[in-house]
Amino acid sequence: MKQILFAGVIGLFLTLVGTPLLIKLLARKGYGQYIRDDGPREHASKRGTPTMGGIAFIFATVAAYFLAKVITGYLDPEADAAPTFSGLLVLGLMVGMGLVGFLDDYIKIVKRRSLGLRAKAKMAGQLIVGIAFAVLSLQFADNRGNTPASTKLSFITDFGWTIGPVLFVVWALFMILAMSNGVNLTDGLDGLATGASVLVFGAYTFIGVWQFQESCANAQTLTNPGACYEVRDPLDLAVVASALMGACLGFLWWNTSPAKIFMGDTGSLALGGVLAGLAICSRTELLLAILGGLFVLITMSVVIQVGSFRLTGKRVFRMAPLQHHFELKGWSEVLVVVRFWIIQGICVIVGLGLFYAGWAADK
Repeated sequence: MKQILFAGVIGLFLTLVGTPLLIKLLARKGYGQYIRDDGPREHASKRGTPTMGGIAFIFATVAAYFLAKVITGYLDPEADAAPTFSGLLVLGLMVGMGLVGFLDDYIKIVKRRSLGLRAKAKMAGQLIVGIAFAVLSLQFADNRGNTPASTKLSFITDFGWTIGPVLFVVWALFMILAMSNGVNLTDGLDGLATGASVLVFGAYTFIGVWQFQESCANAQTLTNPGACYEVRDPLDLAVVASALMGACLGFLWWNTSPAKIFMGDTGSLALGGVLAGLAICSRTELLLAILGGLFVLITMSVVIQVGSFRLTGKRVFRMAPLQHHFELKGWSEVLVVVRFWIIQGICVIVGLGLFYAGWAADK
């Protein structure tokens, strides 16, 4: 349990201290944000704000995870709380998706190509990272036969029939692409995606701890073994989630309005990927749609807007994604962000309530 606390505190400290150093470096190199001309007029003042800030919390999360292991003396592969395959795979997914986003940001800013990576190249990068994660997550079984991921669909735990490894890879790719694009679409206002992500990572820290305490591996000491969880490394997933929560919270200090730095695609693709990875490895795949409800809502607003325009030639919203619709209605940026954080908080409360209710129903 100490690792969870240390990971969160270290992640918070590293981004609080490290992000301003990154801001100075990016500003000195002139790596500023490109702002669309067709967006809200108030955003024009943001042009030139340093971007690619996702580098800060990606580095901080990885460093916090391993430093927590070192401080608590659990780097020994034989130790119960040593780095696990589940934790390392989720971190690898985050870094891989972040690298794809970094290349996209780099081309936009340094090469002065406003669209960044070509669509096919960007998709290819995401597919390579996603497939590697999906395939590897079905390997490395523990002594109970549990691999980091399962070929069964899951809500608050596995259910239904096995879908097989091929369909699982397709399903995992869908989740990774959907969440990474969802966070990317949400990252349109200062601090919006960062603050929303902090709330979801907090939820996954709780879920990991709860699953560890009610693990089927401890069935002999449980009051109701029938309500246990077959998750390979729940406590280590909680360490990863805590490191992410702390790192994003520290980054939010600099990313909140008026933002001194943006996360860019480097950060949004990394956050979306790691959210999907946590859901897959904790057997809460469908629950993620509720826990990350704000990302789903904003993504659906784009789908509805595009679909309506193509079918009828009319727009449902003044502008998509949804946050810009409310800006054009006259809401201030801070008002939109705070109210959307409240929506995200409600989604997390409902999601955790369902998670606990599912356990209590089996008890």
